[in-house]
Amino acid sequence: MRLEPDETKAIITRLKRANGHLAAVIRMLEDGTECEDALTQLAAVNKAISRGGYALVATGLERCLTEGGPDSVDTKKMEKLFLALA
Repeated sequence: MRLEPDETKAIITRLKRANGHLAAVIRMLEDGTECEDALTQLAAVNKAISRGGYALVATGLERCLTEGGPDSVDTKKMEKLFLALA
């Protein structure tokens, strides 16, 4: 299923922000920043990416339910998508 741009705008914004934070973590490591500080930032990046993934799955599920009703959802496929993010 393809999502419309208005459905993915917030997700894209979140992932772009995470991308910027990841670049900052790389710079921190290149500059010799303390390991603890870099790991704290890296954990934040990881959380932001995970949330973006969950938001993407939730948006797709919402669209499936809206367009086709509960019977249109492939539960095995949805389970696989959620587990891929775990």
